[in-house]
Amino acid sequence: MLDLLGESPTIFVTVVFAISLILGSFLNVVIYRLPIMMERDWREQCEEFADIPASELPPGAFNLVVPRSRCPSCGKEIKAWQNIPVLSYLALGGRCAECKEAISTRYPLVEAATALLAAVVAWRFGFGAEALMGIVFTLMLVPITMIDFDHQLIPDSIVLPLLWIGLGLSLFHPQPGSEVLFISSREAIIGAIAGYLTLWSFYWAFKLITGKEGMGYGDFKLLAALGAWLGYSYLFTIVIMSAVVGAIIGLALIVFRGRDHKVPMPFGPFLAAAGWVTMLYGDQIKELLNLPF
Repeated sequence: MLDLLGESPTIFVTVVFAISLILGSFLNVVIYRLPIMMERDWREQCEEFADIPASELPPGAFNLVVPRSRCPSCGKEIKAWQNIPVLSYLALGGRCAECKEAISTRYPLVEAATALLAAVVAWRFGFGAEALMGIVFTLMLVPITMIDFDHQLIPDSIVLPLLWIGLGLSLFHPQPGSEVLFISSREAIIGAIAGYLTLWSFYWAFKLITGKEGMGYGDFKLLAALGAWLGYSYLFTIVIMSAVVGAIIGLALIVFRGRDHKVPMPFGPFLAAAGWVTMLYGDQIKELLNLPF
């Protein structure tokens, strides 16, 4: 089987797409449940350590495995055949089988996007260790992006493992055929430190000048993780790309959608997107933009 995947790029990309479609369904669970789990944990800590009454928590276990998924409208448990990525949504006509309420298109979109992004990585790197780690990188960035978009927070339970995996990969440098990943430990360590300190410095400079917080500590950790994976030489590229795209989108939302400029906009999605694109085409981007380093 492995020989077949190595010999046929088309089969390899197709298999990656199919598996990532299933993993995208699980990532939907992570995106929805992890912030709730964090909130429950914070409430319990308030009650336990600060002697501050926390609001009553729903009974029963709540994690990424239990309880079973249910319709948010009628509470009907979703059956296995109704939970097949994308296909079930199409078969049900985008509505709950029980109450006929519309199901958010976001669920199949996240599944399809996850599969597509992973397939692009598989196509870019080809069968091998670099493609595997690039897919892991992608699968971890998807929930980081969506959770930060929804709640303006980046969970340590995802971003810190991303950081440590990046540092751990540097122990396997050099890797035959590796173009971007599996960088040296020196590059990874400096990348992690420089990534964190770069946004940390921007944060404090902005706060001292304006008295406001321009970003959160999760952004520092995310750029540190990207530095650990891709190395310090790509940090400037990532920051420039994310800042420019973020500014353009933010301005567009203000002008065309009437978004209040005082409402903060999460920066994590732009960092994640820039990091993912840089993983694929970092050298080409630096050459195109004529970046100094």
